[in-house]
Amino acid sequence: MSEQSWEARVQAPVTTASLIADLSNLGVQPGMLLNVHCSMSRLGWVAGGVQSVNAALLKQLGATGTLMMPTHSSQLTDPSTWRAPPVPESWWDILRREMPAYDKARTPTRNMGLVAESFRTYPGVARSAHPQVSHAASGPLAERIVAEHPLDCFFGERSPIGKLYELDGYVLLLGVSHGNNTALHLAEHRADFPGKTRHDEGAPIIVGGKRRWQKFRPLKVSDDDFAEIGEAFGAAGGEILKSVGAAEARLMRARELVDFAVPWIESNRKSLP
Repeated sequence: MSEQSWEARVQAPVTTASLIADLSNLGVQPGMLLNVHCSMSRLGWVAGGVQSVNAALLKQLGATGTLMMPTHSSQLTDPSTWRAPPVPESWWDILRREMPAYDKARTPTRNMGLVAESFRTYPGVARSAHPQVSHAASGPLAERIVAEHPLDCFFGERSPIGKLYELDGYVLLLGVSHGNNTALHLAEHRADFPGKTRHDEGAPIIVGGKRRWQKFRPLKVSDDDFAEIGEAFGAAGGEILKSVGAAEARLMRARELVDFAVPWIESNRKSLP
């Protein structure tokens, strides 16, 4: 949304100070472990842009808190799986051979939003080693969260999302729906449902100092019913819903969300799309 459009909708700019006040009112407290999904465009006219948003999150969590965000890089997936748009089969081997290998410091995010892309570059931020579904974190628990992320474990027990659950962390959705909520993928790993399966994947990584196209078999995941799960979870009182800036914001405990979602998936999901 353009800055001109926002001028007609807001009384005053959103600032670091106002964001901190809104986050506190929502229930974000110092010392929390917080996994954040954020749509910058939904927050309103923010003085200082993404820098102010990240500053507010880090300041509200304080020195004892840990901030984490998804920093996925779907551009490093197997080109045979690309659908939006697909590429000619004659390109597949070329792309597998020529894609730059995943690099924690240099590989940009894709479709994660401006806030996450900025956050991953901050000094002291650690990032997990997965070439496709990494998470970045800053704070006392950061290294523990990102230390283990096997190729075949997108969002399972040994992933950063698994650590979010283990460490009793929280999820914050800023201007986005549960359709973006990566914590729900842990419920997919735990739930039994028709058609649950693994699939062939690959990515360019560094092994022994050399680039390699590495094949692996992660669980096939889908977020198609996440919005419906989130709606049911909210109706059951599982989240706090208030405004942060101009955005609708949702705060919830990851454990409560996942524990709710596992039986929901087992009862309602018929199969993967």
